Parts: sequence; C-alpha cells; structure tokens
Amino acid sequence: MDVHGTVADGFEPVRDAFARNFTALGDRGAAVTVYRDGHRVVDLWAGTRDVDGTEPWQRGTAQVVRSVSKGVAAAVALLLHQRGELDLDAPVGAHWPEFKAHGKERLLVRHILGHRAGLPVLDTPLTPEESLDPLRGPEAVAAQAPAWEPGTAHGYHALTYGWLVDGLVRRVTGGTGTGAWAAAEIARPLGLGLWLGLPPAEEAAGRAGRVGDLPDDPAPAAGPRLRPKRSISAAYKDPESLTRRAFAAISPAPDQNDPAYRAVAQPAANGVATADGLARFYAALIGEVDGVRLFTPATLAAARAEESAGPDRVLVVPTRFGLGYMLHGAASPLLGPGSFGHPGRGGSLGFADPESGIAFGYVTNGFRRSVTADPRPQALVGAVRAALAAR
Repeated sequence: MDVHGTVADGFEPVRDAFARNFTALGDRGAAVTVYRDGHRVVDLWAGTRDVDGTEPWQRGTAQVVRSVSKGVAAAVALLLHQRGELDLDAPVGAHWPEFKAHGKERLLVRHILGHRAGLPVLDTPLTPEESLDPLRGPEAVAAQAPAWEPGTAHGYHALTYGWLVDGLVRRVTGGTGTGAWAAAEIARPLGLGLWLGLPPAEEAAGRAGRVGDLPDDPAPAAGPRLRPKRSISAAYKDPESLTRRAFAAISPAPDQNDPAYRAVAQPAANGVATADGLARFYAALIGEVDGVRLFTPATLAAARAEESAGPDRVLVVPTRFGLGYMLHGAASPLLGPGSFGHPGRGGSLGFADPESGIAFGYVTNGFRRSVTADPRPQALVGAVRAALAAR
C-alpha cells in the first residue's frame, strides 16, 4: 500500500500505524491529519476514494463521517451561546414555542447538548424521502413525547440530536439552518473541507467518495476478539429497544451515497469532511489557526465539562458527554483525560486535546460495526500518544 503525504519529525509512528491499518485492519481508503498548536504535523492518505472502486484517494478527498457531524453542530450552538444569542440554561421552548408539547416545557438547551433530553427515538420514524425536507425532523422531535423525564438520565440521541440542534438554531438565528451557519461562520473563515450539507458544486466536482460496509475486523490483526456483553447484543437485536429505535429514526436507512442525502444538512449523521477539515476545525476550537480561533477559553471549558456520565440508556454502556461532545473514557477512548470530540459510527473520528495542543481527524470510506471505538483510528491515536511521549 502506497501511503502519500507528510509527517513532521517525531511523528513517524503515525505513518507506520496508518500503513498497518491497510495491511492488517482492512482499510480500503482513508486519510488522517493531525495538528499540534495550530500547525499541521501529520497529513496522510492512501487507498481508493470509493470503497468499491479503484480510483486513488487524493489529498482533499472527502467522505460521509456520520456522527462526527455532531461535533460541528455542537460548535454552532456553543458559538451562538458565546455571542450571547443562546442561553444554555434557558428552556428550549423559550426559543421554540412548538417544542413545549408533551411536558417538555422545562427541557433546557443544555439537556439537548448533553443527550439528556429524553428524545432519542421517534414514535413514527421518518422515511428517507421525508428526511430530505430539513424542517420535517425538527417538527417531529418538537411533537415527540420524551422517553424519560428530561434532565434525569442520558442516552445517545443518534439521529434526533441533529434535528434538536437544528430546530433550536433556526429559531435563534431567524431561519438559518445549522449547515448554512457552519459554512459561513466556521468553514469559510478557516478554509475547511467540511460540510453539513454538501454544496452542489462540490458534489458535481466529485469531492466525496463512496462509502460502504467492510467485513468484520480480521482476527489476527485486531488482537483478541472481545465479545460484546449479552445485554448490549440483545439491545441491538430487539426492535423495540431504545437502542434499535434510536438508530432507526429514519427507516429504512437512507443511501449515504445518494447526492440528495448528502446535500441536505442532517447535523447528527451526514456531514461530509476531509481529514484535514476535521483536524483543522478542532485545532481552531482549542487555539489559533492562521489567525482564527473559534472558542474562547470559557466556551472551551464549557464544551468539555462533564454533563452526563454513567449508564447510557441507548448505547447500554457507560458514556461521558460534555456539551455536544463525547469525552475521553472507556466507551470512547481519545488521547487523554481532557480530550473531547466525536466518533462516527463505523470508523471516522475527530477530537482535540487542549493539554497537548493536538487536534485529530480521521476519515474512511469503509464502515465497520463499531459505534465509538473503531480499532483503526484507535491505532492512530495510540501512535500519536507514543510520538508525544518520545519527544
């Protein structure tokens, strides 16, 4: 496998781990970028742009990154808070009157960001066609009754998170959706290859590769196989469980390679990004990148302050969340205790670690069964950790 790109002195272990992802862990096409203190130190890509194709991956190839999108949506909400336009401790209904239905009058903005809203499922899932209307999802969650009393527990809002944030953002901004706001206020100033809703020009230019599922991880390369607990397996198999229903809020599952799907911002699940776009985004959350910094120190502290921890009613394992971001822990290992970011189901990962100044982005066209801790990005994170330790 030919690995293209560059690494700064001392970060060679990341190149080695990236190459092993192809030879030992079955990656088809992927890229990884790492920034340190606002400067790019790793920029690598290899394989094919399409999971089922032969055309080579190029620098700038983008892919659907699934729930990595949530980190961008969270930044929109937090930047609106930073500008004084959104109060994290205000009831959502103060901005969005229709949202008060079914006893949600006291549901707070921070409950949405911390996955404490009690709205991970829809009693009537949207069809793929309905989900292409950017207003249908927010309307559906506004009309939905909570599965538990908001604020009393947490559970991963796999798809509904995006509609909750988007509905709130539209009310606060006077109609601008999360995707358009992120494009104007985050991506454009930083020159990011990162979109919530892929623009027609980028689609026409073939910017995004085709994604698809990969076979199970190769046993010898992945090390000892760990069987999931019976309770977790049962939750994913039970069509009535919160777990299955949360991931089926659009049913049947949409075609992630459909240009119509990629064009509409669904901020929990269908962001399209390059590895550099993700890493550069996170670098600007924790520090200055070419003169641009997104979060103030106070907003950064709020983003990674623990909002939720312990048993997750949807993922059925203990999880930790800040305001819209997963925090370092057993379910979602990142670089260190202060790291925050978001994985995408099946592989992709973006995060930052303020203590080391590291910002990380990994995108792939091949999805596996993992939800929060795919072995391919984990191998790369381990290599970054080793490189820092050796410096």
